[in-house]
Amino acid sequence: MNDFSALLQPDRGQPAQSVTVLTADGFPAWLTRQSAATRALATAQRFTAKPDTHLLVPHGDGIAVIAGVADPTSPWALAKLAESLPAGTYRLDGAEVGANALGWLLGQYRFTRYRKGESIGDRVLLTGDVAHRDEIVRIAAATAQVRDLVNTGAGDLGPAELETGARDLAQRHGASVTVTAGEALARDYPMIHAVGQAAIRERAPRLIELHWGDPAHPRIAIVGKGVCFDTGGLDIKPSAGMRLMKKDMGGAAHALALAGLVMAAGLPVRLHLLIPAVENAVSGASFRPGDVLRTRKGLTVENTNTDAEGRLILGDALTRAGEDNPELILDFATLTGAARVALGPDLPPLFTDDEGLAADLLAAAASEQDPVWRLPLWDGYDEMLKSDIADMVNAPDGGFAGAITAALFLRRFVPKDTAWAHLDVFAWRPSGKPGRPKGGDAYALRAAYRMLKGRYSKA
Repeated sequence: MNDFSALLQPDRGQPAQSVTVLTADGFPAWLTRQSAATRALATAQRFTAKPDTHLLVPHGDGIAVIAGVADPTSPWALAKLAESLPAGTYRLDGAEVGANALGWLLGQYRFTRYRKGESIGDRVLLTGDVAHRDEIVRIAAATAQVRDLVNTGAGDLGPAELETGARDLAQRHGASVTVTAGEALARDYPMIHAVGQAAIRERAPRLIELHWGDPAHPRIAIVGKGVCFDTGGLDIKPSAGMRLMKKDMGGAAHALALAGLVMAAGLPVRLHLLIPAVENAVSGASFRPGDVLRTRKGLTVENTNTDAEGRLILGDALTRAGEDNPELILDFATLTGAARVALGPDLPPLFTDDEGLAADLLAAAASEQDPVWRLPLWDGYDEMLKSDIADMVNAPDGGFAGAITAALFLRRFVPKDTAWAHLDVFAWRPSGKPGRPKGGDAYALRAAYRMLKGRYSKA
């Protein structure tokens, strides 16, 4: 992974190539002010400042870059430049470096665990007195962390590796980690145990918890679904559906990254990170359709589909999160295909009954250009979770409103007086965009961090 801090450097007047940022609307006026040679060069290359295009023109002993963008303030405005310019040092001419620095950094993201790409050198951007330079670097690194985790093959990333990731994070920030596994997990977190019990010993299920911060500060919990691979269990997925199931721990990746941002910023909170980590494998020990599962909360769940396992492990984790009486619980999960059918891969649905929390998250999403879309926790669909023999089912028949009924299932494990939001993220980008290559990706991470910072920052 890139050292993002090396790609965004303070401007101390060092030599650099000039970058002029233009929109297509502003291009004609700019062109009239240029030399005949520059106008001829733009005409010859049919450059009109369309978004994600650029023109190189001679400038002194070097070059100047004329870049076309749709919105200079977009986080992704400079991403294509960072992907395609020659290695070197660059300075924006007459424009501010702000949120658009994120795209400059992530345009140079590469996942190189399994294949070493050709080294083309770093493109360094000089900044003035950007108040949040360090934070932009941290956000880029957190995004890259999500991408790296999701892109890693499941053979190299199981529950034990998620535990290692949490322990490494705790060591960096002076946090503590506890892990519940084995007989204690079966006794105290029976749904987590049931989902993961078919895996081999080296990939045994566990609940990973990280605690950080002053106990006197407001308590918040971040929960991430950590299904390191999902075969579907005995309700096994077809091969096409299983192809990307290495990404089913994307919720855990988001939770780890967000927890790291909270701790690095020193937000005055008492943080509780929870990752139920399992592999939904197939063996003689697999849990079965029709099994009635106990839960940490005391409810019973009739398992109607072993491929609806994410909500089961989250149910026990959410119960544990609520036991410390946090004022806020936020969970991330690659939970339902129904969410993708409704909103596609780029737009994570947001579920919450708390109007203030919804408003804060939606405002943060708009500010960060990191969109979410609120869907209802529709009480009328709660009856779909009825079971003839248990307190509830995990997956209603019929397939209607799948993302909503999954969120309603989770709601049953959250204390009624606790603000809670559930984000059903895809964690995968099916096709690339500038700064956002095909593969694992973070969704709503920046929005969630902005919301938490807005609520709890000391500034």
